[in-house]
Amino acid sequence: MKALAIITARGGSKRIPRKNIKEFVGKPILAYSIEAALQSGVFDEVMISTEDEEIAEIGKKYGAKVPFYRSEKTANDYATTVDVIEEVVEEYEKRGKSFDIIVCIYPTAPFVTGKRLKEAVETLEASDADTLIPVVSFSYPPQRAMVIKDDMLVFKDTRYLNSRSQDLEKHYHDAGQFYVAKTASFKKTREFMVGKVLPMELSELEVQDIDNEVDWKLAELKYKLIHE
Repeated sequence: MKALAIITARGGSKRIPRKNIKEFVGKPILAYSIEAALQSGVFDEVMISTEDEEIAEIGKKYGAKVPFYRSEKTANDYATTVDVIEEVVEEYEKRGKSFDIIVCIYPTAPFVTGKRLKEAVETLEASDADTLIPVVSFSYPPQRAMVIKDDMLVFKDTRYLNSRSQDLEKHYHDAGQFYVAKTASFKKTREFMVGKVLPMELSELEVQDIDNEVDWKLAELKYKLIHE
């Protein structure tokens, strides 16, 4: 089966300017996603989807391809990840190239490894599932969430008022690193989280949202802890 890695790296980040190429522990954060994809050894092509020439040049420097640029439609603030992936798949098909597996990798995912990507692609290929998504469990049971009403703290659901954390069902959320899909399934549903979805459970040490400068510093500390 042929597999394509698509690293989605738009230039217009608002909360952290130039986020996708900002230096992270010594090199552009985008480089980590590219290197992991290449090291996995499972992709026939590793490409960057961007509208930004600087991002494209950095991507090519680290070994990714930029066979075409994004359209204006998928480069704006309102385009979704699905819109971007759909455009990439269609553009490749116009050029006579098709892939059985597509993997969307975020450009700010320095904890992604080639080993994880290889495992993810091979696991999906060997299954009858449509997609595979890395997830991490909530560090605290969401069933015991509290809210503030009329300046007072109350349980969102009083059924769990006296429940022990260890007795509650584990809940998970998207790790925000990558999505693996069978191309035929993606083209049919235009979604990653519908149909038969396989989970890949990650530890909290492998996951860090990076939405602001504090997140960035935490991610660097965590990365150094893992690698040093």
